[in-house]
Amino acid sequence: MLLSSALLIALAAPSAHAAGAGPITIGVPVGLSGANSVVAPSVVQAAELAVDEINAHGGVLGRMLALDVADDASGAAGAQKAFDSLVYGKKVDVLISMETSAARNAALPIVSKGKVPYIYTSFYEGHSCNRNLFVDAWVPEQQVPPIVDDFIKDKGAKTFFLIGSDYAFGRGMLSFAKSYIEKSGGKVVGEEYLPMDGSDWTSVISKLKTAHPDAVITSTAGGAPNVTLTKQMRAAGVALPYANLAVDEGTAKSMGADATGIFLSASYVTGIDTAANKAFLAAMAKKFGADEKTPNDLSVPEYEAVYLYKAAVEKAGSTDSAKVLEALPTVSFDGPRGTIRMDKQHHAPLTMYLGQVQGDGSVKVASTFKDVDPGAQCPNLK
Repeated sequence: MLLSSALLIALAAPSAHAAGAGPITIGVPVGLSGANSVVAPSVVQAAELAVDEINAHGGVLGRMLALDVADDASGAAGAQKAFDSLVYGKKVDVLISMETSAARNAALPIVSKGKVPYIYTSFYEGHSCNRNLFVDAWVPEQQVPPIVDDFIKDKGAKTFFLIGSDYAFGRGMLSFAKSYIEKSGGKVVGEEYLPMDGSDWTSVISKLKTAHPDAVITSTAGGAPNVTLTKQMRAAGVALPYANLAVDEGTAKSMGADATGIFLSASYVTGIDTAANKAFLAAMAKKFGADEKTPNDLSVPEYEAVYLYKAAVEKAGSTDSAKVLEALPTVSFDGPRGTIRMDKQHHAPLTMYLGQVQGDGSVKVASTFKDVDPGAQCPNLK
């Protein structure tokens, strides 16, 4: 459902209003309720920081930025309401958000009809193609191979059991994983799904234990399903090499001891040792203090996307959607993850990190893969 009073963050300076130039409004439809509610607050914080920083330096083309945040309830029905309100009611200039695939797919017709630029900041199953849609997060071609290669080559895994949420992301990720496992000489001995809002994994875990695989790979709806599945796997004594294709560092920290040992492949971890990432982390800590949510692979792309939109507007010299869409694949931003440019069929090459969750919830990086190409995502996009 749409928030009864959408969160409006308008940091507009009096001089901008005096000149008659209202703010440039960024719509952020995100799952403040539902499956994504665990991670959504960190995404909102990242957007707030980017807007705060940009406005402190004069805004964009002399205008301030404002955020309008709406709850999409992490699903299709909520997304339709949220996008409809933001595009047609609030008339936002751009949409920048992390959402479930179900929410994204339901919203795209509204985006197309409203002709609003939409930067999608969530890792996802890939191949979502729309002239208004740009993606600065990873796809399976970038994320899955490091995990499977490590499990087969370094841990001797030959058989795999796959567990997911029954929707586009869960099935899409595991379909790619299965194909890659088999291409690499491994075998999938089980594949099980629960609905997005499912929370009782007992029967799935029973099938997992009966199959006796060498490793398990999961791909859930993120947030709450990650927590329930991992907790129940640990309680059942599952001690296999375990990779989660949907967990972010923030959610891992919220799991506590249950997350220890999970392998993940991400385009962002807090331990990235660069000046840009250290500056970002310091700015987050300063702005939010004790209320700060752990920056992660879902929130950092949100922060960078606001800056990418700023660069596109400045290059276009206007917020006109057609001009901004033309500029988006030609601009870049040097952020916490490095240089981000959405020039590969509206997707971005990304440096990927293979890591393992430690006892304190942090991620220890085992391997780094520079500038991994997203592959052929939208070859027919015009």
